[in-house]
Amino acid sequence: MSQLIELKVPDIGDFAEVPVIEVFIKPGDVVKVDDALVTLESDKATMDVPASAAGVVKEVLVKLGDKIGEGAVVARIEATDSAGVTANSSAPAPSPATTPAPVAAPAPSPAAAPTPATSYTGSVDVDCDLLVLGGGPGGYSAAFRAADLGLNTVIVERYGTLGGVCLNVGCIPSKALLHIAGVMEEVTHLHELGIVELTSAKVSVEKLRDHKTKVVTKLTGGLAGMAKGRKVTQVRGLGTFIDAQHLNVEVTSGDGQKTTGEKKVVRFKQAIIAAGSQAIKLPFMPADPRVVDSTGALELKDVPKRMLVVGGGIIGLEMATVYATLGTQIDVVELGPGLMPGADRDLVKVWEKMNLSRFNRVMLNTKCIAANADNAGVSVQFEGANGAETPAAGSYDRVLVAVGRSPNGNKVGADKAGVIVDERGFIKVDNQMRTNVPNIFAIGDLVGQPMLAHKAVHEGHVAAEVAAGHKRVFDPLQIPSVAYTDPEVAWAGLTEEQCKASGRKFTKAMFPWAASGRAIANGRDEGFTKLLFDADTHRIIGGGIVGTNAGDLIGEVCLAIEMGCDAADMGHTIHPHPTLCESIGLAAEVAEGACTDLPPQKKK
Repeated sequence: MSQLIELKVPDIGDFAEVPVIEVFIKPGDVVKVDDALVTLESDKATMDVPASAAGVVKEVLVKLGDKIGEGAVVARIEATDSAGVTANSSAPAPSPATTPAPVAAPAPSPAAAPTPATSYTGSVDVDCDLLVLGGGPGGYSAAFRAADLGLNTVIVERYGTLGGVCLNVGCIPSKALLHIAGVMEEVTHLHELGIVELTSAKVSVEKLRDHKTKVVTKLTGGLAGMAKGRKVTQVRGLGTFIDAQHLNVEVTSGDGQKTTGEKKVVRFKQAIIAAGSQAIKLPFMPADPRVVDSTGALELKDVPKRMLVVGGGIIGLEMATVYATLGTQIDVVELGPGLMPGADRDLVKVWEKMNLSRFNRVMLNTKCIAANADNAGVSVQFEGANGAETPAAGSYDRVLVAVGRSPNGNKVGADKAGVIVDERGFIKVDNQMRTNVPNIFAIGDLVGQPMLAHKAVHEGHVAAEVAAGHKRVFDPLQIPSVAYTDPEVAWAGLTEEQCKASGRKFTKAMFPWAASGRAIANGRDEGFTKLLFDADTHRIIGGGIVGTNAGDLIGEVCLAIEMGCDAADMGHTIHPHPTLCESIGLAAEVAEGACTDLPPQKKK
């Protein structure tokens, strides 16, 4: 006898309302367990929602552009006993939280683990207590911590230097370029402050690249020294598991992709998978050097005249900031209804007010549907979504695809070690970062959202300490996000949108930087600081800041959330004056009705 089953969105971490960017099913389709139903796009990555049961689709309840979160019903299917469906296959709807929930979201796993292959009996080149596969921030942090705790540690990395995407071709080089862009932008306003003879800034792309390279070299060189000082053995190459105690390494050279033909085998007692993620490619984009991901954009080969940024999230907008400052005409296309998804709209509006005029076109509710490369440029066609008008096609000298990243879990042979990896490449772990195989841990991008280096570092510390026999769990109340644009946008803990979506009762306090002496003196008083408090306990549950150096300021909000501070704790803390950080204490005073730096508040 058939039955109707609801297919719901599983736990997707610190995201309450995520836009649907693709729908794979329609009524009448047959779906199997773990088939992708829809794709969601957060500020840092895309994620597929898998089917939790098998059957025939009877009704699809979402469409392109809808915002959905955990527990939302995507579709109803008709299943029979022969489809292998159990009565509890649909996920229960979430109930409103009473405390901030941990925001890291391991991906759901298949029902059964693969059987590990027969144990390796060949020769071994390297033997260790702990193997770390991947030398990014999470990987090298895990390796260094394990070595500090006395474990004989080996780290396998395909590139010639440690640091992974973040230090080599991601976070760090992008911030070096964003700093230069910020200085150039500041120069254009100095005449308003009385510096009238200053000539306009001129750019040497070659020197910009040299500066970026020096920054990267200094940091990666420091990591090499720390690894040597800790006696961490580095093995360069592409690592794939042979079984649950052996890893095969194909030695690489050059840019890290070329293999030399030499192979090494590492035997380990325990392992940490820290293999990260890679940029998502759009299948219709031509294989052309003018179509790049964030790594290609950071190479800064030249300054194109016209550039399309596909994806209005943090990575895309940071690169748009750099290239716009250098003189490139920028178009941005975003499938969702707003830029910088994940942040509260009031924060983003301040950024938009200062930045939308920099760009030629910002196309919201719009998707790219086709692209073609010829001698004149890369021609891209668009299509309006959610009832939006279809913009005219454009031709570009550079196209940056920044639509998120996909995990590398399926690229390291983890299944041969018995580790469960889902079809998207995510590896499920517990709160000690342990996989279903007791001696193998996993951390970073490939264990779930959010895909952030600072999350991976803390996960790496937990995994290393557990591997060394210590009692640790990964249970953060918040994981901060920062857009290093101008102005910067930063937030931590719960957002207003998340509170409203979950029914969480909260109070809000804001301190405008127009009342900050330091912000006014800096000539940058467009921002504000916002704090969210639980309506019953009065403890802080979230906060957001928009303005210069917001990413540096948000750390105090992070600590306050983790420590369970209430508004009085924060407001009674003496902050230095005049500073931007005192806006946090002043916002807390607003919550207490005790702020004397603003007009008197109306009594409630």
